[in-house]
Amino acid sequence: MTHKDPKQYQRDTHRAADPSGGALTTDQGVTVDHTDDSLTVGERGPTLMEDFHFREKLTHFDHERIPERVVHARGSAAYGYFEPYRSCAEFTRAAFLQDPDVRTPVFVRFSTVQGPRGSADTVRDVRGFATKFYTSEGNYDLVGNNFPVFFIQDGIKFPDFVHAVKPEPHNEVPTGASAHDTLWDFVSLQPETLHTIFWLMSDRAIPRSFRMMQGFGVHTFRFVTAEGRATLVKFHWTPKLGVHSLVWDEAQEIQGRDPDYHRKDLWEAIASGAYPEYELGVQLVPEEDEFAFDFDLLDPTKIIPEEQVPVRPIGRMVLNRNPDNFFAETEQVAFHTANVVPGIDFTDDPLLQARNFSYLDTQLIRLGGPNFSQLPVNQPVDAVRTNQRDGHGQHAIHTGTNYTPNSLGGGCPAVGGGDPSAFRHLRTHLEGQKLRKRSASFEDHYTQPALFWRSMSGWEQRHMVDAFRFELGKCDSRQVRARTVDQLAHVDHELATAVADGLGIAAPDRVDGLPDPRPSPALSLENLRGDGSIATRKVALLVGPGIAADDCTAVRETLEAGGAVVEELGPAFGTVTDADGKPHPVDKALSTVAPVLYDAVVLPGGAPDDEPARRFVRDVYRHGKTVAALGGAASVAASLGLPESAAGVTAAAAPDEEFLSALTADLTHHRHWDRPPVPA
Repeated sequence: MTHKDPKQYQRDTHRAADPSGGALTTDQGVTVDHTDDSLTVGERGPTLMEDFHFREKLTHFDHERIPERVVHARGSAAYGYFEPYRSCAEFTRAAFLQDPDVRTPVFVRFSTVQGPRGSADTVRDVRGFATKFYTSEGNYDLVGNNFPVFFIQDGIKFPDFVHAVKPEPHNEVPTGASAHDTLWDFVSLQPETLHTIFWLMSDRAIPRSFRMMQGFGVHTFRFVTAEGRATLVKFHWTPKLGVHSLVWDEAQEIQGRDPDYHRKDLWEAIASGAYPEYELGVQLVPEEDEFAFDFDLLDPTKIIPEEQVPVRPIGRMVLNRNPDNFFAETEQVAFHTANVVPGIDFTDDPLLQARNFSYLDTQLIRLGGPNFSQLPVNQPVDAVRTNQRDGHGQHAIHTGTNYTPNSLGGGCPAVGGGDPSAFRHLRTHLEGQKLRKRSASFEDHYTQPALFWRSMSGWEQRHMVDAFRFELGKCDSRQVRARTVDQLAHVDHELATAVADGLGIAAPDRVDGLPDPRPSPALSLENLRGDGSIATRKVALLVGPGIAADDCTAVRETLEAGGAVVEELGPAFGTVTDADGKPHPVDKALSTVAPVLYDAVVLPGGAPDDEPARRFVRDVYRHGKTVAALGGAASVAASLGLPESAAGVTAAAAPDEEFLSALTADLTHHRHWDRPPVPA
């Protein structure tokens, strides 16, 4: 065929085939018969390396971005330590879980999933919560998220899910958001995504801070004792300050006001000595009880309700040092689910099996070669003795032999076959056909979303309905919106109807035999307030000319004694003249901040009664946060329709003990949802 236009020829020969013109193929043009399940030994067995379609699909996906991470690109990190409460020898031989007097260094990276490095912190998204333990037996990586479940059941679908949630390929829109057609098209066609979607539509997806965010290992792992006895385990991180979230309206505004909100919050807390602390807990299931549940423990879209298997606290983690260089540490850190130590082993969870392949493959391209573990942030504290040599980024100067077995090097490094501390994979019996087929025990996609929905308090459910309406309202495709509502109808008819009403589409038909799970109170933010501390709560004091300086001092001293951060906001930087004619210092100009950046506002006597101040108070109230007023300022709050009887609103003539106690108590609640809206 002759092409008259060379440019047209180049376009034609390099244009991808029409996706509607034939069947799905591999990169080699081989037609694929199935792309939803990896090749495994039996329906619940491990993934086979000979699955060339799985490996090609994941390898290509892992290498799509250079050098930024494909997912979890925007991250923040800190160093710290972990210490167990007591020996865990009864269920694991892992050395770092044995001695309460031994502190294991850690490096933790928090992240968002969808957006690039330059996206905002407060988008609606899953948050990564990855912890690298520098143990005496080598590095152990607990690579988790702030949700205990994931969108898919088999890792072969990971490229499909991420392609769907990432910005759309024709215009690279939207950045750092899930509210678009391709994600919801995928969700509406893959009901296994629904449980995680319910978490994504909840306030869990817009955390107040990394310091107030849970973390989960997602998968079921195994603990193994020195005697070789295994116990199934799920990991939980719980923040000491409680689990708290933003509301969607303020989360969006913060994206413009302070896109680095979470990053700065973590950095400033550590720099000020307010070290974030998390408790590590585990849910333990004896091997013989693996099939004692009405769901499959190998299914990463399922949780074990805490009412069935309580979370057992085993240690605490404290983050007490900021990185010295963002690129060298936060960007170059390499996590890998297969970085385990003796006493921790895998299950045949198909998503975990895929991650064990994918993470290492990703590091090879992102960090330029096989020697990324020599970067300081990735180096183990234990000595490294391998026969690996050369390659990109080789920093070690090796001597001696580089093969095993050898005699010229004295047989070193010797295999630790007789060493009781060596890692040994747990022996398990496997049998089954080589096939691509999802286990029937993975088929229930609606019961656990219903469990999550029923476990939410009233205000959490209202926020979720609003979130579904917003996200689906951003979809141009009416069929995608309708199909998703139909999926919701398989979880809860009232929820689906409420979402449909907000989208202007017909309510779905009732579905017979809806799941009827018992609620789990442990899932509701209402029950995760933490230890009652007001530490690091950020409080704005609005000041202006004629301010009652004694009011400011009393409030500030009380709140700061409890660990809160108090900032006095004035009309400009510098000072204002107080009621006694003395200069009173101002921390920040009101015009440079916003109410969404604070957890509460206090109006001392003489507080300004201008429109910026009134708007500040209205927004704080509107977002469910604490409002307090003293002296004449109480009339300002009352004039805005914020009576003393409203939850989280306190007014008094002077900052006496009763007022200060009430203010402190209101702050511990974080938000106050059971109060009337702001008057129009």
